[in-house]
Amino acid sequence: MVSPRAVVVGPPGSGKSTVGPLLAEHLGVGFRDADDDVVAAEGRSISDIFTTQGEAVFRTLEERSIATALTEHGGVLSLGGGAVLSEATRARLHGHVVVFLNVGMAVGVQRVGLSTARPLLAGVNPRATYKELLDARLPVYREVATIEVATDDRTPAEVVAAIAAELAALPAD
Repeated sequence: MVSPRAVVVGPPGSGKSTVGPLLAEHLGVGFRDADDDVVAAEGRSISDIFTTQGEAVFRTLEERSIATALTEHGGVLSLGGGAVLSEATRARLHGHVVVFLNVGMAVGVQRVGLSTARPLLAGVNPRATYKELLDARLPVYREVATIEVATDDRTPAEVVAAIAAELAALPAD
């Protein structure tokens, strides 16, 4: 069984899709995105899964994808923003190095652009929805995190450098 070098979590707009591949490159390992795994397995977009089958079905597919990736990927694994809401996924993350990319509301909203491609942010008041999402998920991200890195005032390269420094400071197994 293989184990990821780091699992990257955080809300939409925190930089998982940008920082994850850069971190993998910095560490000299592969990058894998759990959302991409779901899309590849299902042959359709996450938005389409949400629209046609609902969030519960997507979360089940996501749980399976993450369970598989955690046992077969030895690089950097990025999880979707809501993946940590699953109790099963949180339990599976125990014992892994989990990097929480923390982003404030203003920066997160700016980065996401209130895109309708993000199913949970579509609706009447995406800004309020994003705030509710952050408020609800922040304690869960912190619960699973080994390392927390603020991303608001940092470039992706600076975030990677901060993560690398934190990883180097962790005790060896």
